[in-house]
Amino acid sequence: MNLTNVYMRGFFLLILWSCIPLLSCISTAQAQNFTVVIDAGHGGKDPGAVGKIAKEKDINLKVALKLGELLKNQSDIKTIYTRKSDVFIALDRRTQIANEAAADLFVSIHTNALPNSRTYMGASTYTLGLSKSDANLAVAKRENAVIMYESDYQTRYAGFNPNSSESYIIFEFMQDKYMSQSVHLADLLQRQFKSHCKRTDRGVHQAGFLVLKTAAMPSVLIELGFISSPEEEKYLVSENGTSTLARGIYNAIVSYKDEQLSQRAEAERLARTARPEGKPVPKVIPDSIPEAALEGNIPLPIVNTPTPSAAVRPKATPEVTKEKVSTDGKITFAVQILTSTEKLKPTDYRFKGLKDAEHYVERGIYKYIYGSSDNYEQVLKTRRTIASKFKDAWIVAFQNGKRIDTNQAVEAYKQQNKR
Repeated sequence: MNLTNVYMRGFFLLILWSCIPLLSCISTAQAQNFTVVIDAGHGGKDPGAVGKIAKEKDINLKVALKLGELLKNQSDIKTIYTRKSDVFIALDRRTQIANEAAADLFVSIHTNALPNSRTYMGASTYTLGLSKSDANLAVAKRENAVIMYESDYQTRYAGFNPNSSESYIIFEFMQDKYMSQSVHLADLLQRQFKSHCKRTDRGVHQAGFLVLKTAAMPSVLIELGFISSPEEEKYLVSENGTSTLARGIYNAIVSYKDEQLSQRAEAERLARTARPEGKPVPKVIPDSIPEAALEGNIPLPIVNTPTPSAAVRPKATPEVTKEKVSTDGKITFAVQILTSTEKLKPTDYRFKGLKDAEHYVERGIYKYIYGSSDNYEQVLKTRRTIASKFKDAWIVAFQNGKRIDTNQAVEAYKQQNKR
């Protein structure tokens, strides 16, 4: 080997070694495409619920840290903590951390308490919404009382009084745009609490939690168990208890993440294969991807009897046959009650006796709505009326044949109807 070859070989080796750190960074950045923010509730001067032998803030943190360690095993998950030590974090700052990170999930970990009962046990998961029972409202009041540790809470939270039931009326006009995803994650969590953790299943609920109010992603608040129960408190402070609970939450998050990434990949594949010759790739967004990504989405058909092509994917032109879903620029609301991969007969048992349901087709999925109206208050009443039959029903909004952001639609309605 001559001297020139030696120099050339050395030069290429130098270039290769210089690129390795860059390639490693690129690989890591590509792999970590799902961000989870873990919020250990309370902390510092705020102890949370206090039991006989422990404080809620310590239990929450221990489970949160163990959960984060487990999630490190997933190369495609990036984990962010709102706190990693015993410090006080303002309630609105917790969600701000998640929003700044453009997180895919926000998981707030808490421990419940019921002072009047020493035997009540079990885990529950909450999503954002109007409390449908006094028990749910009581949980929200206790968790929201955290803001009173903040000296400027009346200004920061626009006069919200966590102990006043009247303050919670704001959640009547709020719609969690990620409700379906949040409820799905909550359901996965409860399954894990029951099957893996062997805890009493206290179910999925809605309540007005300030910590979830401004989350720009699917979010849940977990109540691990009751520190007010001596038996459950011992479990909650034990190494086995915190490890088992962290593992259950981990299992649910990984299942949820795998579903989301699979759906995103499938959506991208469909977008590529469905692209006409010479046409740009349209946006194809699965249900589980946050609606913030729907800006500029293709119009969604609102139909009675979809054609076979409509059953495959939405058409590029609005197809609206229901007069209530207007194409003249007027915003209309409706209660979304269920979805199906196939068109349902009006007499299908899943309608639970409800008549006159409409539907629209989105990426081959039939989404059934009820009570279409341009009067938001009327649609709210409709949702309350059918809540016992469709507990996960939520309000959607349309304009010019396209589904639009419900929060923005509600705000526009309120502005339009000011007196």
